[in-house]
Amino acid sequence: MKNKKFLNLFRTFSIKLKKKIVYNVFILLILGALSSFSLPPFNFFLINFFTFSMFFIFLFKNLNVSSKKIYFLYGWLFGFGYFLTNINWIIISLTFDQDFSFLLPIALILIPAFLALFYGIFTFIFCIFNFKNIISSFFLFSLLFGLVEYIRGNVLTGFPWNLIVHSFADNIEFLSFLSVIGTYSLNLLVISFFAAPGIYILRQSKKEIIISMLLTLLFPVLLLIYNASYKNFFLSKELKENSYIIRVISSNISLDRFYKNKDTENVINELINLSSPDPEKKIFFLWPEGIIPDTYQDELDLYSDLFKKNFTKNHLVGLGITNRLAKEKEYKFFNSFSIFDNNLNLLNNYNKVNLVPFGEFLPFENFLNKFGLKTITNNFSSFTAGDQRNKIEFKNDFKGLSFLPLICYEIIYSGKLTKNFNFDYILNISEDGWFGNSVGPKQHFAHSIFRAIENGKYVIRSSNNGMGAIINPLGEIEKKIDYGKDGYIDFTSRRDMELTIFSKYGNKIFLILILLYIFLIFSFNRITND
Repeated sequence: MKNKKFLNLFRTFSIKLKKKIVYNVFILLILGALSSFSLPPFNFFLINFFTFSMFFIFLFKNLNVSSKKIYFLYGWLFGFGYFLTNINWIIISLTFDQDFSFLLPIALILIPAFLALFYGIFTFIFCIFNFKNIISSFFLFSLLFGLVEYIRGNVLTGFPWNLIVHSFADNIEFLSFLSVIGTYSLNLLVISFFAAPGIYILRQSKKEIIISMLLTLLFPVLLLIYNASYKNFFLSKELKENSYIIRVISSNISLDRFYKNKDTENVINELINLSSPDPEKKIFFLWPEGIIPDTYQDELDLYSDLFKKNFTKNHLVGLGITNRLAKEKEYKFFNSFSIFDNNLNLLNNYNKVNLVPFGEFLPFENFLNKFGLKTITNNFSSFTAGDQRNKIEFKNDFKGLSFLPLICYEIIYSGKLTKNFNFDYILNISEDGWFGNSVGPKQHFAHSIFRAIENGKYVIRSSNNGMGAIINPLGEIEKKIDYGKDGYIDFTSRRDMELTIFSKYGNKIFLILILLYIFLIFSFNRITND
């Protein structure tokens, strides 16, 4: 009889436990998924006040779980829900080649599952510290979350895509402070901002109420005040007319050109028509990345008659093209940003430094090739990374034109562009067709806004199947070619800014902020213990 009663109690407990586990799994997945709607192109950043506060409250309330592995799972579930819903565009690139079709379900699940590991690590460490003080736990939550965001942006090749701070991509009045502290530092502060209502909900004294109100109300006010001051400073600068025009070309030439042998000459003619060359004006034409099919850099002179017919000595053309160099009976391939004159003489060349794993190079290539794997964006061996990224500068007819070249994916990295900021602009060329008709091109474009503000430079962007734009150092889009449209925009005048604080010190500022958070964590914890 006693055994039967015990078994009934055990069954009742097991059922309740299973229900609680299912409930927790559902809640955490939903919180992560809902946070995706704060990102471009939706930009409903207010939703993060709910999702991040609830996530913090959930973790704080469950600190007494018996297994730390369960705590790791809490973070992983939130991260999986988050990444599953905001980078699902990643499988679109696999649909262009039938050889990759078997990878679709693997990529859809495994990539978000891998990225979610970072969030699992964050919650696991959070549980180890097990602070009972609400304020200490809050600052630890923010610090660890901000740290793992930095780590995933830097380990291996780094993937700093859809950081929480990207929620403000459509609200640049909150972003001017990037020029001082950079993306990772502001990301850490923004995590605290979104989670601050959780302190109020968990409050046990007036102290918690005051800190919650300060973070929720004072933080955005300070950002807005700084933005107003910074904007006035920028607008006080002299508006200078350039002695040349930078003409940004954005096109919608299908990626089928790589797979269905689309005629190269027709593509070049289409680009020339979009460029509308004026023989009397001094124009630098900026064409997108990898735009010309089935042609290497050293083969482009086959079309020199087309260039001579349409361009004059007043013109330069910068474009993305595959460059190959022979070495020991083999070729090395580079994704290059090349600049030509009207006679198709190569004037300058930059080989992409930050390559996309599996897109442009295959990690462990010799091993994975045995399983039939190859890179997505080309039909030959992996691209080779360039040695370094230097500014490109002209001293003759285009004297005064100096810029830092970035190819596609390279725009996403914060604090790693260059050590020499003695240039005027950042020129970014991209092929966004790999994202298909998804949120991917909008998310990719948002990074250009962040790089412009961080570095105090105009970002001039040309894209195929994406968005072209001229973005000033405030992050304002002065001119734009919308997604799905083609044409050109001209960059003719500028305001020059001094070197930003972030350009000088980079992510060293993030280290200072980490130390500040550590000080706050242990200070509040000590006060409680005393």
